[in-house]
Amino acid sequence: MNGILMNTTLLLALAGVAGLASAALYARRRQWIDALLVLVAALALGLFAAGVRLPGEAGHSLALAPDTPAPLLEGVARFSVDGDGLRAAQWNDLPALPLQWQRPEGGTLRLHYPRQLALGRTFTLRVQRDDKAEARLQLLAENGQLIAEARGSGDLAVNWMPPLAERMVLKARLLDAAGKLLAEGPVPLTIHAPDILQVQGRFGAPSFDLRSLNELLAGSGALLDWQVVLGRAITRTELPLAEMTAPNLLVVDAAWFERLGAAERSALLGRVAGGLPLLVLGANANDPGTWARSLGLALRPQAADKKAGTPLEMLAAPLNPATRTAGEWTSTDDTVWTRNWQKGRVAWLGATGWHRHAIAEPQALALWWQGVLDRLGIDMPRQVEWLEPEELPLPGQRMELCARGVQGEAVFPDLKLRRSWKPRGDAACVAVWPGRSGWLRVEDARGGAHAVYVYAPGDWLQWQAAQRREATARYAARTPDRALAGAARAFPAWPFALAFVLAMLLLWWRERR
Repeated sequence: MNGILMNTTLLLALAGVAGLASAALYARRRQWIDALLVLVAALALGLFAAGVRLPGEAGHSLALAPDTPAPLLEGVARFSVDGDGLRAAQWNDLPALPLQWQRPEGGTLRLHYPRQLALGRTFTLRVQRDDKAEARLQLLAENGQLIAEARGSGDLAVNWMPPLAERMVLKARLLDAAGKLLAEGPVPLTIHAPDILQVQGRFGAPSFDLRSLNELLAGSGALLDWQVVLGRAITRTELPLAEMTAPNLLVVDAAWFERLGAAERSALLGRVAGGLPLLVLGANANDPGTWARSLGLALRPQAADKKAGTPLEMLAAPLNPATRTAGEWTSTDDTVWTRNWQKGRVAWLGATGWHRHAIAEPQALALWWQGVLDRLGIDMPRQVEWLEPEELPLPGQRMELCARGVQGEAVFPDLKLRRSWKPRGDAACVAVWPGRSGWLRVEDARGGAHAVYVYAPGDWLQWQAAQRREATARYAARTPDRALAGAARAFPAWPFALAFVLAMLLLWWRERR
């Protein structure tokens, strides 16, 4: 390429020099017409070699529409699209060409909610909207009964605790301050049985808090290997109801940890380093030096009546870190401090007195404890993890379904199709075209049965518009600059060649006279 450019430049330079020299010789003999003909011939030869390009674009512009099939692209140099643009699956099938599009403003919303949830967890539906005016968000059961509602301006969110493990299609609707319907649509949700915790508990002293925690974990179906020191050489032991194959949580109180010998403490922390989460109940801590040496946790005495930073009324532990950030330890509420410990994680619970809420507010207490355990990041191993489609699945539109841990083929009984999983990053994907709205079943040899909800074309139009705008903006951003720069059309070369030949013939004729 560089050699071609150098040859072209050299040809232009030689033509220019020869033309100027010849014109100067003719002008010296006062042959003005011949001098002009030489200049015209040199200029035509230079333009012929330069390959002049005119402003404008080669090819033609193709207008795209979301409801039309994939177009023929022969001779297409650029795209144009109106409104919200196309879906991501449609843009992915098109080459990167210049795009003419004016992004609309406002009129969209986005829904955020989990498609799968463990029983006992709170379901949260959040609506993010462009319009910040006063509005009302309602969540309805399958029978139309109102189960949750929120009012306010800006983004809105509703919470609901599912009572059963089942697959359901809830309904949500957004109303303005006067009660006029702004948007509505289905909210598909699969509630599955909770993962079973396998908990080892080691405690140096009994307490009402400890008993309350035991009952809470047992009520959730957790397997408990529980040991509580009641007195000198007296220990109360509770064995798990089934074989505990792989403990995924270790809970200790501060008193038990402080009494461990150096070798025992080192062995315990070795298990944590290997990936076992450790939760320390700090209410009966007495020796700040032990915690500073073993875990790098600096504890300071707290006021006897200091409240813990919890939604339920509790007291702070007698010893707690003085600040939310203490070395490797961090906290968001002055109640639970956490730090990483190689592959594992350690949490310090600096609150006491939660047993007072076990009878009056059992659900609120369970939710608070769930939040404490979530801070530990307990990893429940799964063979297969199903990933949600990046955009709303619609009938007749290509849908990509991805999962981690799958292999072989995916079977779609409703479509009578088998598709081989194709690797993509750390997951594998298949593409299908759903025929109708509703649940679309998929089966995998390792992952078992799964279902993806296919929305109707008229569901959540404002959400669909937001997804199309984002996909169109991403496509416009990936268009290479050189596609724009190289879109000018070349001027035909033959007029310059003809002008050169005519000028030289006329000059020859004049010389022969």
